[in-house]
Amino acid sequence: KYTTFSIIYYWINSLGQKASIYSRVENVAIPSGKENTTATISYDHRIVPLENTFSTGTYYCTVKWNDIQKMGKGVFVLARETGYVKTSYGWEILITLTALLAALSIAATALLLWKRK
Repeated sequence: KYTTFSIIYYWINSLGQKASIYSRVENVAIPSGKENTTATISYDHRIVPLENTFSTGTYYCTVKWNDIQKMGKGVFVLARETGYVKTSYGWEILITLTALLAALSIAATALLLWKRK
């Protein structure tokens, strides 16, 4: 009864729309002496390349037997055009701090000169 099952891969995008990616039917032979025992079989499926940034979403796998359906936890994939770029704000902070100190220095000098008069 449980030797034939379907594997369905799909994803749900940021709008909540479900899109099927791939499905296949498996027929697994049970070796003699292994009847009525639990077995685990891994199936890998690669989705490459991601078409565009709209491929962002959660990807799922569902297995269906005649009367049973099991769904995986899902894997969230964030697709970017340029890949992962580590953002660094070091130079921006340094320039901002320098400009702020320069403005305060000019204002302090102007106040000192104004008080002298």
